This record gives sequence, structure tokens and C-alpha cells, in this order.
Amino acid sequence: MRKDNFRVSVIVPAFNEEGCILLLVERLLKILQRYFDYEILFIDDGSNDGTLQLLKKVHSENPKINFLSFSRNFGHQSALRAGTLHASGDCIISLDADLQHPPELIPDLIDHWKEGYDIVYTIRKDDRKISFFKKITGWIFYKAMNLISDINFEQGEADFRLLDRNAAAELNNLSESAVFLRGMVKWLGFKQIGITYVPDERVWGGTKYSKRKMFGLAISGITGFSIKPLRISTLIGVSIAFLSLLYGIYALYIKFFTNNSIEGWTSVFFMVTFIGGIQLIMIGI
Repeated sequence: MRKDNFRVSVIVPAFNEEGCILLLVERLLKILQRYFDYEILFIDDGSNDGTLQLLKKVHSENPKINFLSFSRNFGHQSALRAGTLHASGDCIISLDADLQHPPELIPDLIDHWKEGYDIVYTIRKDDRKISFFKKITGWIFYKAMNLISDINFEQGEADFRLLDRNAAAELNNLSESAVFLRGMVKWLGFKQIGITYVPDERVWGGTKYSKRKMFGLAISGITGFSIKPLRISTLIGVSIAFLSLLYGIYALYIKFFTNNSIEGWTSVFFMVTFIGGIQLIMIGI
């Protein structure tokens, strides 16, 4: 069991969320004021609305509410990482500013942490309001991740989680350039447990995650936590190079023992396929 006089850090990435900030702060304060000490750290991810001005206002009213301000939009994962690097709490909780991650779940996260878990992650329970496209692409993504990586992901895992100070320190030591925190946190190990939640309605604005950003995040996850794609590249390269050699032998047979050869075409085809196979082998290596 962990001590009771601990400090809670809540990190909140925010990009153009001016309509959510004050309500989120109000709900967070109702929860966090029951604990010994706390801080709320917003990361303004290059917002071009009134988000930054609101963060300055709430900071002036409550010094326990702080913020970082990016020079431009670097993305949700980078904002989460910056928050984890600057948070000072004994446990660090991350959630989105749009209030789809219910702050009222924070006491449950902390209770599991006090029981001895180093990482408490959340699993979104799908509801009918999620589009069919998002459901099917999410299902494909998690299936692909579990198939090609050595990490087991649960369907619906979210970036709403609690990290113990030691787990956060190890996460901060990782030097990944393509940040995919769900995979990085899973890869860390430690004692982990997941709890389910039902996402709340977005209270203001629209999603900031475009299909292009979701696709980029999926590619970062798939390529960052498995060497199987590289092994597949090597195997394909070996296969192509081997088949091109067989074809070269066949082409020589046609050239010298039949009258069916076409001048020039065979050599070009052989060299293109053989060199392509060698390139794939070298990529894999």
C-alpha cells in the first residue's frame, strides 16, 4: 500500500479547446482537492483560439494550475510526452481536454495505484455513437498490433491513464522520435491493470484527430514496436532475388537453346528484379 500524503499530477493536452477549459478545471478541482497535494498541467499544443488566454487566467487564479505553451501544433502524443516530462507528482494522470475522458474516474485510478499498481490504464467501452469507420479501423489496428508485435494491446485502450513516478521516469528515458505512448507504456512492463470506462459526450467543438493523423499514429505504432515488418522485407527480398536467378537461368536456356528469345528484354527484366530483391534484403538488414 502506498502512503496517503502523495502529490497528484494531472496533465491535459489541449488544442483549440477554449469551450472546455473552464468546465474541465471545475470538475478536476472538485476531485483533486480531497488529496494531500496536486497540480494540473495543461499543454497548449499551438492553439489558435482563446485556449492559451484561458490557461493564463486560471493560472493567475490558482497557482496549482500551470501550463506549457508550444510554439506550434506538434501533436497530441508530443503534448502528452512534454507533460510527463514536466509533471512532478508521485502519480501522473493524463486525460484529454474535451471531457470525453471523465475526470470522475480519477479516484478509481488512484485507488488501484495505492493498491500497488504502477500503471493503471483505461479501456474505452464502445457505444453506438462511434462511427462504423472508427470502430472497424480501430479493430483492424489492434488486431494488426497484436499480430506483428510482442506487446498485447486490448481493444479500446486510451491515453487516459495513471503512471507511477518510477514508471514515468523510465518512460522519460526513452528516446523514441515517433511517439506512440500506448505502445511505449505497454513496453515498459511494471505492474499494470486496466479499467473500463464509457466516454462522455464532447461538450464543445469537434475532434482534432483527422483521419490522416490517426493513420500516422497507427503507422508509428506498427513500425515502432516490432521487427516483423523488417523480417518480412528481408524474406520478400530473398524470394524475389531467388526467383530472378531462376528466371535468369531460364532466360539463358531460351537464348542459347531455342529461337524464342527477345533481344534486350530478358536482361533488363532480370537486373531490375534481382536488384530490387537485393534492396529489400538490405532494408531488412
